[in-house]
Order: sequence, then structure tokens, then C-alpha cells
Amino acid sequence: MFIEEKQLREFIADSSLVSKTDLEAMEKQAIEKKISIGTALVEGGKITEDDLRKVQAYILGIPFVNLKDQRLDFDILSMIPEPIARNHNIVAFRKKDDSLEVAMLDTDDLTAIDFIKRKVHLKILPRLTDSQSIKSALLQYQKSLKAEFGDIIQKESASLRGVSSITQGEDNQNTQELKKMAEDLPVVRIVDTLLKHAVIQNSSDIHIEPMENQVLVRYRIDGILHDTMTLPKNAGDSVTARIKVLSNLKLDEKRLPQDGRFKIELNNEKVSFRVSILPTYFGEKTVMRLLRDSATGLTLEGLGFHGDSLEKIHAGMKQRAGMILTTGPTGSGKTTTLYTVLDILNTPEVNISTVEDPIEYQMTRVNQTQVKPEIGFTFGSGLRSLVRQDPDIIMVGEIRDNETANLAVNASLTGHLVLSTLHTNSAAGAIPRLIDMKIEPFLVVSTVNVVIAQRLVRKLHATKDKYFLNSDTLAILQKSVDLVKVLKALKDEKIVTPDTIWEKIPLFKAHPSPECKDGYRGRVGISETLKISSAVKELILRGASAGEIELQGRKEGMLSMLEDGIFKAVQGVTTIEEVFRVISE
Repeated sequence: MFIEEKQLREFIADSSLVSKTDLEAMEKQAIEKKISIGTALVEGGKITEDDLRKVQAYILGIPFVNLKDQRLDFDILSMIPEPIARNHNIVAFRKKDDSLEVAMLDTDDLTAIDFIKRKVHLKILPRLTDSQSIKSALLQYQKSLKAEFGDIIQKESASLRGVSSITQGEDNQNTQELKKMAEDLPVVRIVDTLLKHAVIQNSSDIHIEPMENQVLVRYRIDGILHDTMTLPKNAGDSVTARIKVLSNLKLDEKRLPQDGRFKIELNNEKVSFRVSILPTYFGEKTVMRLLRDSATGLTLEGLGFHGDSLEKIHAGMKQRAGMILTTGPTGSGKTTTLYTVLDILNTPEVNISTVEDPIEYQMTRVNQTQVKPEIGFTFGSGLRSLVRQDPDIIMVGEIRDNETANLAVNASLTGHLVLSTLHTNSAAGAIPRLIDMKIEPFLVVSTVNVVIAQRLVRKLHATKDKYFLNSDTLAILQKSVDLVKVLKALKDEKIVTPDTIWEKIPLFKAHPSPECKDGYRGRVGISETLKISSAVKELILRGASAGEIELQGRKEGMLSMLEDGIFKAVQGVTTIEEVFRVISE
């Protein structure tokens, strides 16, 4: 895409994309390095590559298309083979009588254009797009394969009958027979397909449940379990054996629970599977938790933190010692929040060590340790060793017992910043929980800086229905939520104008559509953040209840999780129904 430097510079200056000072500095850099001004601005972090493409598209008069969250017709998309689309960052998105519109990152890629022209025998109309649009379109190549998965699995399951019939009805199958079953080609294909399907669906868990006459496969997507497919009863043992082989578990052990782990790579993304196998009445049930290996690139804002809550967390992170605790039930995003905090704190000046069960994400420059209770290496013993490793920041996966709680408190008293999780329902509930673990109240007030409680709610898809609350609904809602406080927070963060009233605020409902069956896609956190202020410390020392501590936190500006959920419903991120579904207590 040839554009004169002068023309590009003038357009960027007129558009106010970059300040005059930055533009002049980048011009000097471009001359020194003998690169274009556009490249210098991207390398200097002043604009993104996608911003530059939009500018170039405008100057050249080439239409710019946004394909993010757009459902493309698979017949048109597949006119360009997936390997070509992936290698050249080019996708077909619209076809007319004699022409095909293609979205590209580089409209000068004449090789790709010429290849497609010869293949489809149509006039090719190049359009510029951004990297997120290309990524979204490429994902649809795989999503459209989902329809084929059921057929593949049923076909391969049918050919398992011969293998399974050899051993059906025998309680003590020998290891050799089981290993042969696990390495049989149909079983390998079925398990590989199940795993690939789960990754593409963005599942967090896979459940393989033996029943009386069949095996049920369910995926947890955005926190909700969905029936995905059923397998013939005779496929159950073979699939379980294959997963045991991948996880390096005992093939002939069917009476005791087993835990393992394995990893696969799909589309340049490494995904770990945490495996739990449990004997049930009809056979062994398998549950696999999917863990993406990289936690970098996440932000607290992206996780759903904002306003006063965000400020409290950043203030806690600036402390050189003390504790930051996250609380909530299993699967509420506690560990992801801690990893995000660690990622922000992870600079060359500090030594970070963790003791986890299991290591969910791998982080560069962080010394991560996996506990092994079976050999006596617990959170307690791991933490005791960590403090002798000269750490500045310590993350303990979970405070489960009195010993770990005491060691974590002592570590924070001796000049370490300690991050950990607790299983409580609210931020204020963490204080009585620590005291219940035999931590003296004076030690709690000396060490705990911030407590975050959180849940995950499903996010609305781009297609949604707008509505307004009437006075009757508002009266019912007011019984559970301090609407005055939520409205003040919305005004303070400039989400709504200063003169807005609740009756004039639009809210949204999920709108099921062909591309999103239930109207939700992805999840975001709702949270409450309690800062251990002087007033809260006095209450703790007096032996106050969790309710009294929460009341004081709310006086100091804390939004409850429910109120934070209503805040996000006003933003159009989720629905009030979804918030109440998640926070049922």
C-alpha cells in the first residue's frame, strides 16, 4: 500500500490520533531508522497496527470492514481454503453475481488475490480489515466443523463394539488389554475430537458421565452445563482408558478416584487439561477442567473491576507487605484475578514465588511450585520453604487450613506481599473465616490490606433487546439493591448523565439468535472490594460480625456484588436476571 509520507503525516496530524509532540518525535525516529512514519508510530506504541490500517484505507479510498462478532456464510467463507486464509490473513465475506469481496490485512498481497481469482473465477474486491476481524473469521472455519463432530464420533463409536465386547463384563481387565483399547484408532479420534470441540466452544469443563444405557458428554460453557452428545455405552471404558493414558494414570485402577493432567496444542494455543476420574454406580465418571496456559494480557478492567473497587486494589498492590485476598466459590475467577495482579506486579525489580494446586497458568519470571500432598509437600510446607527463597511477593493458591493461614500471616508480617484465595461468600466473610482459622484479630488487622469477593456472570451478545424499568419493578428491585447508591456510582463514573433517573435508563435482555442460541457469549466478573480501613480494623478488634464489617465497608463506598451486577446491567454488559441467577443468596 503505497502512500506518500507527506500525505500520511498530514492526515495523522489532522485526525488528532497522535499529539503534535509525539508526531514530531516519531518523525525524527523514522528518519534515523530509515522507516516510514506509520511504522515508527506503531513501533513507538503511539497507534496500533489496526489504527494505521484504518488511516491507510481512508487515504487510499479502500473500504474498511469490521467482521468482529459477524456470522459469515460458511459457503462463502470456504471459497478460500483455510490454510490460504490463515497464511495470508485473507477471508471471503460477501459474494455478488460476478464478484467476491475479501477482507485482508494487506491489500498489496497480489499473490493471494491472484490465487483466489483463479480458483473462484470471480472478480476479487479487496477490503481492508483489522487483526481482530481476521481472527474472528478464521475461528468460524472451525466453528462450522462442529456439525461434523457428532457424525465423526458416532461413526468411530460404532467401530468400537468389537474392541469393547472382548472385555465387557469383566471387572479385572488386564493392563495390556486396556492399553490396547486406549490406543485403538477410533478411540484416539473420538477423544481428540471431544477435546478439540471443547476448545473451539470455549468450554471450561468437559463431563463424561456413564449412565445405564449410554455415556453422556456435557460441556460447561460460560458457567452453564450443556448436553453436547451421547456415546454408545460400550464407548465409555475405551474413552476413559484413553484419557488415563494421556494423563499417565493407572489403567487397571477402577475402585479409587484418580487425578491427573495433560496438555495439547491447538492453533498455536497450549491448553492444559486437569483430569479427575471418580468411580460411580455405572462406571467411571471423568471431568476435565480446561486451562489456557497464558494469563498475560489480562487487565483488571477487562475482568470487570472499575471505579472505587479498582482504586482499592491498586492501592493494595502498592503496599510492600500485607495480604490481598480473593474469595468466592469454585470457578468464580479468583485465581485469574490473582494471576492478573501478579502479571501487573511482575517487574524485573521483584522476586515472585508461588505455591499452587494445580499450577493453572504458566508465567514468565515467576517461580511456580506445585504441591504434592501424597509425598507430604503441602501448602504449609511449600510456604515455609518459599520464605527462605528471598521473595518479595508470594502467591499461595488457597488458604485451606490453620497452618497455611498462620504461615501466610507471618510471611506478610515479615515484609512480603502475600496473595491468596479463601472460600467465603462475601468480602467481609473472609475476616471471621481467618479468625476461625485461629488467627488473632490483632494479626488480621496488621496484615490484611484488601479483600475481593467475586462471581462470574454471562455477558450479553451484541444482539440484545432494550427495555425500561417501571415504578413497580423499581420498587421490587429496591428491596434487594440500594438503587440510589448504584445511580450515584453510575453518575460518578460518567456512565449516565448527572440528571438521569432510573425510569429513563435503558436495560437489556438476552436476544437468542442463530449465531448465539441463548443470547449470551463469554463471562465477566462482578465483585465487591473491602479495604481494611481504620474503622474496619476497630470493628475487627471488637469482634464484630461479618454483617457489621460489611455495613462499615458500604458506608465507605463499597458496592456489593449485587449492586456491581446492576451497574454492569446498565452498561449493557449483562442482564439483571443473570445477576440474580448467580447471586442467589
